[in-house]
Amino acid sequence: MSSVGPQLATDAERFSLDVRQIQELGQKAIEAKARAHCPYSNFRVGAALLTPSGAYITGVNVENASYPVGVCAERCALAKAVSDGEKTFKAIAVATDISPPASPCGSCRQFMREFCGLEMPIFMYDVKGEYVVMTLGEVRVTLEAWQDMIADMIGHASYSR
Repeated sequence: MSSVGPQLATDAERFSLDVRQIQELGQKAIEAKARAHCPYSNFRVGAALLTPSGAYITGVNVENASYPVGVCAERCALAKAVSDGEKTFKAIAVATDISPPASPCGSCRQFMREFCGLEMPIFMYDVKGEYVVMTLGEVRVTLEAWQDMIADMIGHASYSR
């Protein structure tokens, strides 16, 4: 995980968190990955939420042979939190085994929006334990980004230019 460097201190200040809270949040998301149930994709995801009281709530992706009924790690953590009476959060971390790290899917972002403001930080950890952070409001895929991604996948020049 990232050491206590200038970026970690800057992120802590930006989001009114302690450096220790960011480190623990990330560690809990990374540890949660080991409990993911992903026999079909082998794409492990762990998530951890930080509540205003300082509690950490984790979740993992849980796949099912019937693809649409699987649950993403972020929604798993949120549902677990809500079922325990928590409905406000200071931050979320998501950890995957890829680099660069993955951001929450559209369904998860919409689910988060039910309980979280657009200013809530999402710390996205990669396979090395390094993170990128964006707010919920910043993490969105634009049409232009989708067009560029599709163009890259099929080997064409960008459609958005």
